[in-house]
Amino acid sequence: MPSRREILTVATDRREVLVDVTEAVRGVLRASGVRDGLVQVYVQGATAAMMIQENWDESVQTDVVDLLRKLIPPGVWLHDRQDGNGDAHLKAGLVGPSETVPVIDGELGLSTWQNLFLCEFDGPRRERRIVCTVLDMGSPATGKPPNA
Repeated sequence: MPSRREILTVATDRREVLVDVTEAVRGVLRASGVRDGLVQVYVQGATAAMMIQENWDESVQTDVVDLLRKLIPPGVWLHDRQDGNGDAHLKAGLVGPSETVPVIDGELGLSTWQNLFLCEFDGPRRERRIVCTVLDMGSPATGKPPNA
């Protein structure tokens, strides 16, 4: 099964923020030439996550950060004794490190109002690394194998 893998790097400017990475992922997909398949994004690191969320109203992204702050406040976790970021680890674990999106006719199968976001919970960081993998599944209409 042919595939393409690229590492995307993203800088973050705040301790907690959602960063839209959709266009960078689209660029990897376009470069792959895959028409039907899957795109998987995985952020490396134990204090960041990936999320599909609304792209139109930035208040939704702010609400996500605010909700997680209320659910998992800083400074009260056992891990805080080590390096003060116990809440970041818990938030990242709750949201999860990856998302998978179908590729439909060469485009990301997101809805009009959805984008892919890197969730930073322990920034700012000069570099967060996102592994972007595109898998070619072939054409479901013809049943042909990939690149046939």
